Amino acid sequence: MNFPPLALLLLATLAMITIADPANAQTTSDKLADLSHVPQLTETKEQRDARMQWFRDGKFGMFIHWGPCSIGQKEIGWGRKAKRPWDIGNAPADRSDDPVYDNYYKEFNPVKYDPDAWAKFAKESGMTYMVLIAKHHDGFSMYDSKLTDYDIMASPYGKDIIKPFVEACHKYGLKAGIYYSTRDWYHPDYLVGDNAKYDKWYRDQIEELLTNYGKVDMFWFDHVGGQDWGKWRIDELFSMMYRLQPQMLVNDRAAKFIGAKTPEDRGPATPDIKKLAAGDFYTPEGVIGAMDIARDWESCIHVGRQWSYAGEDGFKGPEDCIKMLVSCTTGGGNLLLNFGPRPDGTFADGEAAVARAMGEWLKKYGEAIYGTRGGPYKNGSWGGSCHKGNKLFLHVYKWPEKGPLAFDPLPYKVLSARTLTGAPATYTQSDSEFSIEVAANDRDTPVTVVELTLDQSIPEGKIVGENRSVPENMMAQYGQILSENATLETSSSNPGADRKENHERFFRGNPVDYAFHTKNEKNPWAKVDLGAVKNVKGIMIENRFGDQRSQGLIMSVSEDGQEWTKLWQDEDWNNKWFVPVTRFHSGIDVLGRPVRYLKLELPGEGPRGLLLKRITVYGDESPAATP
Repeated sequence: MNFPPLALLLLATLAMITIADPANAQTTSDKLADLSHVPQLTETKEQRDARMQWFRDGKFGMFIHWGPCSIGQKEIGWGRKAKRPWDIGNAPADRSDDPVYDNYYKEFNPVKYDPDAWAKFAKESGMTYMVLIAKHHDGFSMYDSKLTDYDIMASPYGKDIIKPFVEACHKYGLKAGIYYSTRDWYHPDYLVGDNAKYDKWYRDQIEELLTNYGKVDMFWFDHVGGQDWGKWRIDELFSMMYRLQPQMLVNDRAAKFIGAKTPEDRGPATPDIKKLAAGDFYTPEGVIGAMDIARDWESCIHVGRQWSYAGEDGFKGPEDCIKMLVSCTTGGGNLLLNFGPRPDGTFADGEAAVARAMGEWLKKYGEAIYGTRGGPYKNGSWGGSCHKGNKLFLHVYKWPEKGPLAFDPLPYKVLSARTLTGAPATYTQSDSEFSIEVAANDRDTPVTVVELTLDQSIPEGKIVGENRSVPENMMAQYGQILSENATLETSSSNPGADRKENHERFFRGNPVDYAFHTKNEKNPWAKVDLGAVKNVKGIMIENRFGDQRSQGLIMSVSEDGQEWTKLWQDEDWNNKWFVPVTRFHSGIDVLGRPVRYLKLELPGEGPRGLLLKRITVYGDESPAATP
């Protein structure tokens, strides 16, 4: 096609405008940077598995939030009392200073900072990788950046923090990770106008970090402001990163919060951009992630009262942190446990004690953590499972008051069972159930680890079932199912929840994992009517697996729907509860009591919804005699 000279001039002008305007820079895929070398888009499953292996095997990392903010014991970034331009709620476009926080760097002189000692300490504490803050939301760079004067070189310390950190990690066989916050409430160009100046500036900073410090094993992004995709060149970012560090892992926050549904937000130019932004693993923050053995994930949780240094007290206990590591491991993820060093570069005594205790525990039980994969049983309040080769490890927090810990059947023959401390474990295996028991004096705190040796290896990604709150050999004790024809009344309902077929699912189970739920309200409840007074001996309550929307549950029972007796309460969420129903008779608790109505409600204050998947009531049709 031939164009006249004037048309050619107009086309050239339009092309120049398109190239110069980042808001229009990603409207078509032909304008993307070269992504042919970026693994998230091009690698095979085998290549991805090889790249992810150290992360999947390592399980436990040390996160370090540290900077000038430690002088004032302020939370890093969030402790800066100034405007947070553009990206927090209705924050204004302009920015402001915090004359105290912004000047802490003038006093920051961590003369006791010893990255070699840090890495050695992390190694002894059982960590396999470390991640250190290079720049947080407050905009201060903890390394020698040629792009800003607001960095460690302007402090009394005057030396690069990041370079010796990365070198120390590798010296002790640890993987080295760098944290970088794209969000920046200090930088004057952050999210101003088309954001082109800041977008290039931060990518140039990342290029510094990936060029000047040798091999970087992980890059840990943290949040972009709530502005549209057109203000960021994520394709340029990933193209540059993987040109410099081909095997590096990256988390899911390189574009977190982009797209606040603003009028100008057109979304990513192509699906590839969104796929890049998802990175290699996702990052539940402050909580243990729900069990997920299909995708890679890592929970980041702080040991102290905040991410950065907040004084010498308020730390979590070692047992809680051990259970967090176990829950992440058996759930298919990693734990990145955060520490906040003092201004001088040393760790608080209470924080260090937690790490040492975890290191001692891992010397005994690390075999059941490192190199394992989550499953094949679903996690629950009882604990969780993981496997490696032909070894299956049960990490048990809570044993039944009576009888064995029972599970759905295990499709592999168990050859032997013992605790990792060498105590015997007795087990029973059949086509319909697997159960195991350890003598009370052989159980450990906070978790008993039972090793099962199988006749074959368990494939990765395999789920075979879950814990049974009512073991098969106890069913005769609790009688027949009484709730198949029960009716349900709720304090409110979301669309579809009050349809007859959905109520039937609630009592009879369903193949599509339906769960009824109320609206969010102050005191949500559900009431079950068995149709007549019956002798109820046990009640099973089930949640949809991993769908935690509230904490705890209260159950009351009644014969007439007017007089209620609180029968049971749990303060914690669980996938499944089994509640034996007893009455006091002749000085003892006897199984079974007359019940027609059951009421389930949520404890606590504040609007929330009650969500449940199924309830099963066991007992006899004839009511028990009232004493």
